[in-house]
Amino acid sequence: MTEGHEVRVICSRGRYLEGKGTAPRREDRNGVVIERVGATSFGKRSHVGRLIDYLSFHALATARVLFSRQADVVVTLTTPPLIGLCGRLARAIRGTKHVNFVMDLHPDAEFECKMIRRRGLAGRFFARLAGSILRRADMNVVLGRFQGARVLNWGVDREKITEIPVWSDGDEIAPVLHADNPLRERMGWSERFVVMYSGNAGLVHVFDEVLDAAERLAETDPEVLFVFVGGGPRKAEIEASVRAKGLANVQFLNYFDRSELRYSLTAADVHFMSLRPRHVGVAVPGKLYGILAAGRPVLFVGSPQSDSAGTIMEAGAGSIFGIGEGAELADEIRELKSNPDQCREQGERGREHFIEHHERAVCVAAWCTLLESMVGVERGDIVEETESVSEAWALDEVPGALPASASRTTREETSKSA
Repeated sequence: MTEGHEVRVICSRGRYLEGKGTAPRREDRNGVVIERVGATSFGKRSHVGRLIDYLSFHALATARVLFSRQADVVVTLTTPPLIGLCGRLARAIRGTKHVNFVMDLHPDAEFECKMIRRRGLAGRFFARLAGSILRRADMNVVLGRFQGARVLNWGVDREKITEIPVWSDGDEIAPVLHADNPLRERMGWSERFVVMYSGNAGLVHVFDEVLDAAERLAETDPEVLFVFVGGGPRKAEIEASVRAKGLANVQFLNYFDRSELRYSLTAADVHFMSLRPRHVGVAVPGKLYGILAAGRPVLFVGSPQSDSAGTIMEAGAGSIFGIGEGAELADEIRELKSNPDQCREQGERGREHFIEHHERAVCVAAWCTLLESMVGVERGDIVEETESVSEAWALDEVPGALPASASRTTREETSKSA
């Protein structure tokens, strides 16, 4: 941001995992003022507790925005759901500009997970609120063109949508050779080919294909090890499936400390990620950008017509598989294991694409351009970019599940072009 602009962050004192936190209520970090409100911290163990956490944070954060010194621009994320109401109220009452940063799209996420019926009373109520937030915001920042198509379907004007992808820090996460990675030896992976899933195992992800691949490779390729790092609502289900199949080539680990993230991501030979086809545009998994930064190939299960698949194909950094293609996934893992040069080249291409499009400095510069333009610092490039990106969207660009043959063809064409 330009000199003279103060940046304030309002967040909760609760932590992402266990709910409880000890962070200070107020902190100044590199000139950014962080204010943490004392919302409840029941965590994710029960739906009721989580709902109370959300409501208490909504109330306290909104009060802090409305009754503290007026801001020029309020940026709200989409988690917790409907927190954008805070920005909308600030816009209506105090004339503050509102930018809605669309990370996960609600209530589309709840509709697609069958948590709320779209045409039920609650579904109609939340849809009306969410649609109002999207349409009344001065700008909606989306993570990709398919997410942009979803936002357009809510009746948002094209000129109120711009695309700025999520990012990672290319210095914090960078390629590390296996020989220089202390985690490989510590975990006993020195002689293993590691296929890693790192992060939250959520409701929007699929795991049948990777477990099918693990079962197929268990006896023929015993040096292949499948490692799940992290937690999430699907973890217990995955563990139960592994036990039922009697798979000895699957390992589960808790999250590593952030200081070890560089080593944990690069300890893998290849990474796996997924997204249910019906959640295209609802979520854009952020784990992809850490993987690209680490210089490792990506094996993605989901629709080839999705933001994640598009990034992987554009970068030439991996392969795309359709739902049910566990055998093809196993074949690709076997191919990468036997062809280390191909594995290395895909990782290098991913790193190059990351540096050009998803490195923190690149994306933060786009955010600065957007926010400065909203407070009167004219930057012509933000208008040009918004128009050129939005013209590529169409209202029917959010696909359903595609047949396996379609995604297989995409993968083969990507491999040839690479």
